[in-house]
Amino acid sequence: MPAATRDPYQRVSQAMSRTVIHLILLGGATTMVVPFVWMLSSSLKTNLEVFHIPPTLIPTVPQWHNYVEIFKVVPYGRWFLNSAFIAIVQTVLYLFVASLAGFTFARMRFPGRELIFTLYLATLMVPGEVTLIPKFILMKELHLIDTFAAVILPGVFNAYGVFLLRQFFMTLPESLEESAILDGASYFRIYWNIILPLAGPGLATLSLFSFMGAWNDFLWPLIVINSENMKPLSVGLASFHGLYETNWPYLMAASTVALIPIIVVFATAQKYFVRGIALTGLKEG
Repeated sequence: MPAATRDPYQRVSQAMSRTVIHLILLGGATTMVVPFVWMLSSSLKTNLEVFHIPPTLIPTVPQWHNYVEIFKVVPYGRWFLNSAFIAIVQTVLYLFVASLAGFTFARMRFPGRELIFTLYLATLMVPGEVTLIPKFILMKELHLIDTFAAVILPGVFNAYGVFLLRQFFMTLPESLEESAILDGASYFRIYWNIILPLAGPGLATLSLFSFMGAWNDFLWPLIVINSENMKPLSVGLASFHGLYETNWPYLMAASTVALIPIIVVFATAQKYFVRGIALTGLKEG
């Protein structure tokens, strides 16, 4: 068949393929967005209207005061600040530890480097639930139970961040540090003044993962935090669940407010996040 005859069919086929792909993506996006829309809708209803049959998406009379009441019925503001403090501090410490270890495995040469890195990665295959009791015993022996340190410190050391940043650092040209070594720079100065400024996309990607993980973490803070004023938001939200009933409008309003920091952090780091994910897999170790 001549090329001139084939081209229209190819264009139609490609257009149909793109249309099908877009429809699938649109369906997936809708599936993920609907629960959030319903959560926002429920946060503006009365407790009776939440269970109205048939369900209604738009509240009859929006109950905007629900967003005010959540700060009155529980110490929501304190929980919010606790979560912000834990997430920010843990993210900063995590980035420092992971980037330093990633730089060590990517750039420094020492006996057993690959073996140590492999064993370190193997810890990713251990379920987090398996380490709950050892971590709790360690925190108890250190007298850190019911402190922010007990929540933050275990999350600072994680092999995933080391792996991600190691892969990113290996994409950077070695000529940069070779010149610095000739000028007498130490390895830490190379890491701090040369590597880190170039690692923006990788650090932004990891910071997003770390912040989201720390902000949403529920099980570990539930175990080590006892005081009401020390609770992070993820644990505090359970207070809206009563023994015999749950105040769903208040719970949905509290959950909606809890989403705001995640949305802000993602919107801020989105450009670097996409680039960081793309770059971390360009070169194998």
